[in-house]
Amino acid sequence: MTLPASLDEAVAALAAMPAAVPVAGGTDLMAAVNAGLLRPAALVGLNRISEIRGWQYQDGHALLGAGLTLARMGRPDFAALIPGLAAAARAAGPPQIRNAGTLGGNIVTAAPTGDTLPVLAALEATVIIAGPGGARREVPVSHLLAGMEMLRPGEIVGFVRVPLLHAPQTFLKATGRTGPGRAAASVALVLDPARRGVRCAVGAVAMMPLRPLDAEQWVASLIDWDNDRGLAPEALTAFGDYVAAACIPDPAPPEDGTEAATLPPAALHLRRTVAALARRALGRALS
Repeated sequence: MTLPASLDEAVAALAAMPAAVPVAGGTDLMAAVNAGLLRPAALVGLNRISEIRGWQYQDGHALLGAGLTLARMGRPDFAALIPGLAAAARAAGPPQIRNAGTLGGNIVTAAPTGDTLPVLAALEATVIIAGPGGARREVPVSHLLAGMEMLRPGEIVGFVRVPLLHAPQTFLKATGRTGPGRAAASVALVLDPARRGVRCAVGAVAMMPLRPLDAEQWVASLIDWDNDRGLAPEALTAFGDYVAAACIPDPAPPEDGTEAATLPPAALHLRRTVAALARRALGRALS
């Protein structure tokens, strides 16, 4: 294993060994290796790169190193900075996973059940990618997760830029039987008073976090931003139903005009779960 001391050294190591795989915590990498899905020819270790293991403030944003561990993000000082991301990090499995797993690893692996991903989507975070020759480029994290942007040969995720909203943020998830702490559905919700907006992302129900944009705009129009008042229970329930229906829609009606199909029981249960999570997330944020 090669152990570079800087991002540029890591990029150079990947250029010298195109078949090498970068690794930080290795939680997802080792699972793939143990399952026989991956046999890396070489590894480039990122744990000695101190510049990506902390964070700094930059023009109303936090610049988070991709090497930040989930355990570090769960601590109170980080929670005061980005509470939604801290809540997701604390919910991400047992201590051994949180101690090793990293923010950048969550993004690059892009597992549908990655707990930090819906929070990053709701925050509209961007990713700073290091490339050969000292190059840096910045792309929305949602583009990377959706496959609209890809890591090019020799590139490494170095940092994540997150806006500091100074407003309530919530993250909730429901776990299923797919593994310890693994989300069956999750909801991240952030309030943006400066833009009078609500941003919501639903995780684990699709290959990437889903943003119910119409539901966001609808509920934002109901909030009394000037007087900081909450919403009636009926509005919270309607928001939850709106989010769930957008993310888990009814089947398309048949073209032959026969009776439309209904959601199977598992999908209906998932929709109800998402509705409950979205309702609670908004209620907690507004309270």
